[in-house]
Amino acid sequence: MAEGSSSFLDDPCLSPSSKKQPGGWRAVKYILANETFEKLASMSLVANMTVYLKTKYNMEGVLLVNVINIWSGTSSFMSIGGALISDMFLGRYLMLLYSSISSLLGMMILTLTAVVPKLRPPTCIGQINCIDPNLWQLSILYAGLTLMAIGAGGIRPCNIAFGADQFNTTTKEGRSQLESFFNWWYFSFTFALVIALTAVVYIQTNISWVIGFAIPTSCLLVSIVIFVIGHHAYIIMKPQGSVFVDLVKVITAATRKHRLDCSRCSFYDPDFHPRTKKLRCLEKAAVIANQNELDEDGKPKNGWRLCSIQQVENLKLLLAMMPVCLAGIGCFMTMDQQTTIGILQAIQSNNVLPSGFKIPPGWMGLSPMIALSIWISTYEILWVLQTKRLTGKAKRLTMTQRINIGLISAMACSIVASFIEKKRRTAALKHGSFKSPMSILMLLPQFALSGLVEAFAAVAIMEYLTTQLPESMRTVAGAIFFISLSMASYLNSMLINIVHKTTKKGGKTSWLGGHNLNNGKLENFYYLAASIEALNFLYFNLYARRFIATSCTINKESKEDQHNNEDQI
Repeated sequence: MAEGSSSFLDDPCLSPSSKKQPGGWRAVKYILANETFEKLASMSLVANMTVYLKTKYNMEGVLLVNVINIWSGTSSFMSIGGALISDMFLGRYLMLLYSSISSLLGMMILTLTAVVPKLRPPTCIGQINCIDPNLWQLSILYAGLTLMAIGAGGIRPCNIAFGADQFNTTTKEGRSQLESFFNWWYFSFTFALVIALTAVVYIQTNISWVIGFAIPTSCLLVSIVIFVIGHHAYIIMKPQGSVFVDLVKVITAATRKHRLDCSRCSFYDPDFHPRTKKLRCLEKAAVIANQNELDEDGKPKNGWRLCSIQQVENLKLLLAMMPVCLAGIGCFMTMDQQTTIGILQAIQSNNVLPSGFKIPPGWMGLSPMIALSIWISTYEILWVLQTKRLTGKAKRLTMTQRINIGLISAMACSIVASFIEKKRRTAALKHGSFKSPMSILMLLPQFALSGLVEAFAAVAIMEYLTTQLPESMRTVAGAIFFISLSMASYLNSMLINIVHKTTKKGGKTSWLGGHNLNNGKLENFYYLAASIEALNFLYFNLYARRFIATSCTINKESKEDQHNNEDQI
């Protein structure tokens, strides 16, 4: 964008929706209100979906975990499609609107399943001889979840970006306003999350699922209305293409020229971008095979046959980050296990306090949040400030150190969960009851460790992706993070299915126990998960960690070269 406020508004990429000056806080107030209600709606359903499927659909453990993991993974993976469609065709405003409508339809279907008893199997009394849901009942449920996944795929990559579009970041004031917007966005997100995980989850579990689902559905409807009302105040950016397509172009062009001998070839390099030594095979995408590939202005006639060195190096940089992302997937699997299997443990634990108050199993999801908040506060206030006071320079944990602590926390989470589960199951069998007399509060350590995995590994990996990629590829950073979350969900589902089929051979009871965890040996699954995390720890330290330094070096060289070119100009 050009510098200055007036030229910012005259940018042909912008489509002002009113004669008044669009954008700024005038637009953001609608966006933040919309975001608050949308997050309150979505998180209210996500946070307690495991409990709903277990108690109202009588789903046994393996099916339930598969449904939640596939739904969660698909929601994350569809973010890539949402980003592509937004950047290339619809733009962020229409993408957010259509996606919100899709989510609303999905929520309405789920609310309908709570309202109409025939859409669910009969209530399971005493957890004995539970009737499984029919195919048509599951079809209706899956239709609702699918619409919500499609909606999430469009909302996630666009919500923050659409808010950022409202500020002119070419000015100091615009950058300051954007930073303030991010703070308010995270505040609204946290506020909605706390309300969803406390009040709404309590209503769903202890009062009424109908009311508990009607609240988030109504909130999303309010969110859409607010979003549409603010249309006149928005700066609406027109679609400008996607960086994802550039990456595919490099692969396509390199494949087409894979037999080309480029020992004496010239490259298309208008930006004088430095070439790195690794993955030289991709550089064939930038080889000028003949001058007919360039037009009169010296630009490629066909971007699918000839790419620039900068496009090639961007793909190299992205590929160099994949080993670290693979280590992150292992951590995310541990986090996923607590949101599904951990909640199943909570359902079969004693949730009644001595005062008579019943703790909703979904409230266990607050523990990771609290642990994450405590760590960040302790780290930023005590560690960073104290080291700065003592040494004159703030000392922070390196990215490698934080990822390692996250990996260790993931191992500890699974080990602690195995010990707690064995104690819970033993107590339940001793008393001959579906619910163990062990207090639900005994599960807090494993959920807290799951929060530390997020605080250390997940945050560090997101920072790694965001800071090491060029500014033009920040969208890709978010996409890769969502793909990692998606892969973790799918791999978790695959692992559970393999364990289930393997351990039930010979007429034995599966480790996962079917409808009743007390019949299985879930602690063995946690031991297996801890072993996988140990292998992941070795993989990261013996192989993947070197790529943190590699990508940092490549990015540093790229930035230095860019500054040198700017100085020459």
